[in-house]
This record gives sequence, C-alpha cells and structure tokens, in this order.
Amino acid sequence: MPIQCAPGVQVLGTCTAEHAEILTVEAQRFVATLHRCFNGRRKELLHRRVMRQYEIDAGQLPDFLPQTANIRDDPTWQGAPPAPGLVDRRVEITGPVDRKMVINALNSGASCFMADFEDSNAPTWANNMDGQVNLRDANRRTIVFNAPNGKQYRLGPENQLATLLVRPRGWHMEEKHLMVDGEPASASLFDFGLYFFHNARQSLAAGIGPYFYLPKMESHLEARLWNDAFNLAQDMLSIPRGTIRATVLIETITAAFEMEEIIYELRQHSSGLNCGRWDYIFSFIKKFRNHPDKVLPNRVDVTMASPFMDSYVRLLIKTCHKRGVHAMGGMAAQIPIKGDPAANEAALAKVRADKQREAIAGHDGSWVAHPALVGIAMEQYNKYMPQCNQLFKRREDVSVSAADLLNINFPGSITEEGVRGNLNVALAYMESWLSGVGCVPIHNLMEDAATAEISRSQLWQWVRHNARTSNGRVITKEWVAQCLEEEVAKFRSQLGEAKFSASKFDLAKRLLAGTISGGDYSDFLTTLCYDHVVAAGAGPRM
Repeated sequence: MPIQCAPGVQVLGTCTAEHAEILTVEAQRFVATLHRCFNGRRKELLHRRVMRQYEIDAGQLPDFLPQTANIRDDPTWQGAPPAPGLVDRRVEITGPVDRKMVINALNSGASCFMADFEDSNAPTWANNMDGQVNLRDANRRTIVFNAPNGKQYRLGPENQLATLLVRPRGWHMEEKHLMVDGEPASASLFDFGLYFFHNARQSLAAGIGPYFYLPKMESHLEARLWNDAFNLAQDMLSIPRGTIRATVLIETITAAFEMEEIIYELRQHSSGLNCGRWDYIFSFIKKFRNHPDKVLPNRVDVTMASPFMDSYVRLLIKTCHKRGVHAMGGMAAQIPIKGDPAANEAALAKVRADKQREAIAGHDGSWVAHPALVGIAMEQYNKYMPQCNQLFKRREDVSVSAADLLNINFPGSITEEGVRGNLNVALAYMESWLSGVGCVPIHNLMEDAATAEISRSQLWQWVRHNARTSNGRVITKEWVAQCLEEEVAKFRSQLGEAKFSASKFDLAKRLLAGTISGGDYSDFLTTLCYDHVVAAGAGPRM
C-alpha cells in the first residue's frame, strides 16, 4: 500500500497494511534522525576496522590498549545493576523474528528470548518488516499465529513468558529499502530505532524495559556509538537515560582485548557480555587470515578447551563480575534428532556437559537454539547455580595475557572430510539465506550465518597458505573448486533436477567460489550476498 514518507526519506520496499503501521511518518523521522546523527561516525568506525586489518596483516597483533589502562585499573566504576526481568537469565533461547518462533520462544520456559534480526534472519524486506510487526504484537500480548494445519499458537500466562531482548544487525550492514537523504539507512539504527519507537513504553508498562543484544563490535568506540544512540533515542521519546539495557556479544578477537572498555562505554545501559563463540572463531580466522602460523584445524577440533577459547571465556567472566554485570555463556546449537534415539541422546549429552561446564566456570546463563533444550540447560544451571546469578564469583584467580588470547597450541588436524564438510555447510546455509531463511537445521545443528562464515573462512585460509590435510594432500584452489562442484552435484542429486533448478544453489556456488580461493576476501557473507535479497525493481512509495 502507499506509504507517506518523512522529509528526506524514501521507502523502496513494498509494504503491507501492517508494515504501514510500523513505518509511520513519525517512526521514519525517528530512524532518520538517528541515521543523520550517527551514520558518519559509523562509517568512520568501519574504516578504522579496515585500517586495523592492515596493521594486523603487517604483524601488529592485538593487545590490551595502553591508552585505556586507567579504565581497566580503576576499581570504583560499575555497570548498571540488573534490570527487571534480567536478574535471572540462566537460560536464554534465540531465534529469528518469524511469528511462530516468537510465540514458541516466549512460551518455551526459558528465562529470556533473544529475537534476532541479525545472523539467524535473512534480511529480506518482508522478513525485517514482518519481524517488527511480530515483536510489536508480542509486546502488546496480541500475537497469534494460525498454522496451515489449523493449529493456533498464542502466548501463555504472563508470569511464564520469557523476557524479550532484540538483536539488531551489526554496524557493517545497511538497509537498502529505506533511504535517508539519498543513502541507505544503517541497518543497526533501522532495526533498533523502529523497535524502540514502537515498543519502549509498552515494555516499560509491562514492568520490564527495552532490552537489546549488540553484535559484532570490534572496539569500545563502537560501543560508545551505541551508547550515544541510546541516549538520543531515550531523549527523543522523553524516556529516562539508563532505561535501555544492552548485552554485548564478544564475538570478535579485537573486542576481547577491550571488554572492560566496552562495559565502561555502556555502563548505565550495560547488562553484560556474552560469549558469541562461533562468530569469535570466525573473527579469529578472519583477522589472522594472512598469518600462516594462525591456521586453525577442522572446526570440530576447535573446542571450548582450546587455549585461546578457554582464555577468552575466563577473562569474560572475570571482567563482567568485576564490573557487576552478567557473563553469558554460548550457544548450544543441537536440535532433537528424530528416529535415532542413540544419536539424540548423544547430542543431548553434549548440551548437558556444555552447560555444566559453563555454570561451574561462573557464567550467569547461557543460550540454546531449540525449545527442547531449555529444560536440559535449566537443569544444569539449577544444579550448579541455585541462586539468581553468580555475580559474586569474582574469579580473581584468573590472569589472562595477550598471548593467552592468541594461543592456538592445541591438537587438531585438517582433513578432506573437513574441506568437504565446510563446503557442504556453507552451500546449504547460503542457499537457504538467499532464499530468505537465516536459521537452518544442518546435520542436526541449528545453524546461523556464523557457521557459514567459519566454513568459507577456513577454506580461504587453507588455500591461501597451501595447508595440508592429515594425509599430506596440499589444499589448492583447483582442488577446492573441484570439491565444490562435487558438493553441488550431491545437492542436485538429492533434490532432483526440478527442485534444484528452482533453488539458489547455483547462485550460492558462484558467490562461495569467489571467496574461498585465497584471493579476494569478503569481510562478511551477509554483505556479499545482501544485494541478492534486496527487492528487485522496488520504487519509492510516496
């Protein structure tokens, strides 16, 4: 339907009547103000990332910042106290913002639900706008989903619902369906701004507040930008500063060296840090991709016991508890395996062990990807964390150096199976993402973009440095290209010619081939693929 636009704003995506209720002139003006105030700084910070990569390529490895030592050494400052609904976060479920998922997650029995516009959401215009509608209806408690089979999904009792948090897209993304003064809006400010504008007061009326997860930051200056955006947003709606709370995912290697500074920048808005472990592995590979001594083995060999991963977790827990905020654990990506009781029990046993390890280490909560895992994770946290959180565990025994955060001295190997597995997962995920689905069950794991990022980045790194498999085969771009063709042929055989032709596998193959050959490297698959999910030929709605 036609959309009236605020001055300087163009809406290039096709809108339904419900979308129009989100994209009011006032809401557009709100997002445009955020964009005009902060997009210049956003671009500067993205340029700083590029410059930092040049430094790392030249051998200047990350270290704790000498210019912010006073922040780390000052024992007096603290983050914000836990906000209502965020005192006990022992199990958080995450997933995309589609309507059925939102209802099931809020009803799952988890402490919190992180509704995701980022890595588990393919950012089509319809997905993004439908997601905003779904979250508005969830906050109003009016959300209902009528399935094609006639089953109806609705929210359960108020006192049993998970606390809602929202993850906007990272600073590197743009929203090309909404233009402000002739340029695409920052996707971060678009997602955050629309949600906050429509739901801040509603969430406060429910006794909680507007809560967020912030992804993929690489420095405390990027956290400062978020904090300034929060202050302006609250001021514009006459909501007290400090009402917003945000948990930062530490999922880049450079951010790991700036954890205290990140909490400091957000302190009145901080609700802690989270171990975004899959993206953290991706970041490690990406940042050190040109260093032959930093080549990682198969993904399955990179565990939480690996020295660089263990050090990062211990430092995160110590840092958060020192500053009085939550230290959240990582994702259990397993999903129930139907028809194979032994395999299913083995998968669930991994979840139990993972959550037990986290709770004993001192985490205040953790993530699961499927409602069936909520009870298993809850059982472990209830056993090892009977109180609301573990903020009292200061972990003053922990001492982590820069060398510890970069230590990859652990057993592991590169195998042909690992090469083919990376190709298979990257293809399967990219095809789904390009088709509009960003949360994908692959090999009994619920995967998001981080999985594909690890897969293609490892392939790039292995080719770049002529890594050898455990049986001595050199990983060349020619061999990987041959393996890619063979993996595509497997999908063609599995699907049949008609379904394969209707799929996005040929496009996924073409895009993947260009970023695994050891030459040009795209910082993010999501930016590489984004133009292919932008609505073709969309014109402005006046």
